[in-house]
Amino acid sequence: MFRKSVFCIFVSFIQFTTIYASNLMAINFQQKDDLSYLDLLFDNENVEVVKNHVIQDKQIILDVKGVDASERVMRAFDTSEFSGAVVFVSAYKRPSSPEDVRIVLQLRENVRSKIKTEGQRTILTLENRFGVLGRDKIGNEDELANTVINKKSTRINVPKSESIEDILENLTLSGRKKYIGKKITLNVKQLAVSNVLEMIADASGFNIIQPSDVGSLPPLTMNLVNTPWDQVLDTVMELNDLVAQKNGSILIIKTLAQAVKEAEDKANADKKRLEAEPILTKIFPISYANAETLNTILGSYVSERGAIQIDQRTNSLILKETQSAIDKVEKILKFLDTQTPQVLIESKFVEIFEEHAKNIGLNQGLTFGYDPVSSRDSLTNQAAPATGGGTGGGAAGGGDLGGFSFSTAPSAGEGARDFFGISIGTYGRLLNLNFTLQLLESESKAKIVASPRIVTKHKVPATLSSTDERYFPTTTFTNTASTGGFESNKAQLSIKVTPQVTNDGSIDLTLDLIKEQFTNQIAANAPFNKTNRDIKTNVLVDNGSTIVIGGLFTYAKRESHSGVPFLKDLPLVGWLFRTPYNPSIEKSELVVFITPRIINQEEAGLSAN
Repeated sequence: MFRKSVFCIFVSFIQFTTIYASNLMAINFQQKDDLSYLDLLFDNENVEVVKNHVIQDKQIILDVKGVDASERVMRAFDTSEFSGAVVFVSAYKRPSSPEDVRIVLQLRENVRSKIKTEGQRTILTLENRFGVLGRDKIGNEDELANTVINKKSTRINVPKSESIEDILENLTLSGRKKYIGKKITLNVKQLAVSNVLEMIADASGFNIIQPSDVGSLPPLTMNLVNTPWDQVLDTVMELNDLVAQKNGSILIIKTLAQAVKEAEDKANADKKRLEAEPILTKIFPISYANAETLNTILGSYVSERGAIQIDQRTNSLILKETQSAIDKVEKILKFLDTQTPQVLIESKFVEIFEEHAKNIGLNQGLTFGYDPVSSRDSLTNQAAPATGGGTGGGAAGGGDLGGFSFSTAPSAGEGARDFFGISIGTYGRLLNLNFTLQLLESESKAKIVASPRIVTKHKVPATLSSTDERYFPTTTFTNTASTGGFESNKAQLSIKVTPQVTNDGSIDLTLDLIKEQFTNQIAANAPFNKTNRDIKTNVLVDNGSTIVIGGLFTYAKRESHSGVPFLKDLPLVGWLFRTPYNPSIEKSELVVFITPRIINQEEAGLSAN
């Protein structure tokens, strides 16, 4: 009994590893210029991928043998926003063969493609415009149609063109065409269309099948000199309302009426097949999306026999449809019912004093490490200096790229208190930002004013603020008496952030920064005057990158002197016992660090960026 048990366990293990010999790790889609690429990444080599092109359905089907893939890897791609040939990519386990994965590419128009395996990657290349892939780039590939018409030809020609596959595709595909056939001269008068087609077949060595009703078309008179034979054939078909259907290396010519009738017959057959399918009921619990919104979207996918209802209490959809329609709706729901991206916005308001700005590296760039991405200036009232100055330099000013840099400070003596240049820089992941700022604060070289953090959803505004509140005395008079009191005056530093998460995992931030600052008083007990600075901008950053806003300056007038108590206040001789009166203006710069992070990137179905 013990031997039998061990043998059974061993056989089961071998069978499991044989079914899933490989894993499909990732499916990536990219469009570049006139070509689109579907990249399949496996965990080992020697994976069998079979490509079929179903022309009538405008689909390319890839069957990957003996692989396993997670639900995340097999998620669908909606590529209809691109201008290329592919509008949708979906992957799923075949019900009849669960050890295989099928990937279906829905095309906008039928185009040519090639498939290539390099190590652990298999790349499918598709052209977005006919003629981009030449014959030498395509290789010997057979395009597989989903229907084969069994008709006999009286002549089997030997093609005289090396680009016969290009010509076949060109005559059957839609869109802009490029004629590459051998040039011929054709001069006929009142010749039957069937005879003209035979002449073209003889001149080109091309296999053409034509039904009997083509012979009933009116005769043609043509005089063409040095014209590509595929263009001549295309012109003859266009003049006589003929359509072409490719069957392997054979071109079948049909009249438009016959093609329309066959299409109608096929549509009627499909309709009868759908009517014969039983109606099933399935409940789809909706976790994150709004059921009413999904009902509006899915309404166009439900047939006349089907129905869709909403259960408000459980936020579920109840679908009555055929099995094929249920499968289609289920794929759409897997793509749409995902978590809304949530963004953690971390910010730091840091006040850096001018006398220490150079020591800490603000002029030449802060010394902690970072990955620079970009830098751009957003100006208010005055342009930022081109080569840096004051607290400028670095990336924005053309100086050292070793760290942060701000070309923000106006030159001294030219309205420095009235005009402010604002610089906005975008940086990659900062390596030790918190440590450096805390070190500066411990050495009294900088002051962290506030470090607010907040979580918000996609396209939902969030506000980060710090308020300075001061009180001033007030007096209220009545008919009989007066009453004293205090009123508050607030100066607020706030940033309103609205994140919009893109499909590739980047974050589009709309920033509205308001900085109010107390200045002087008109009188001793009067309210403080305030200045206001407002910045509005829009920045696209990667997940986890840091936006740095500098150039918000603060000026404070300080009057200080020291001396011997009582003696320093004596008339005439008091100056002997005190230091000289030395008024000074203290200047500091407010630097704002904003770091957005997507906290549910995988659950929201976003690619890692």
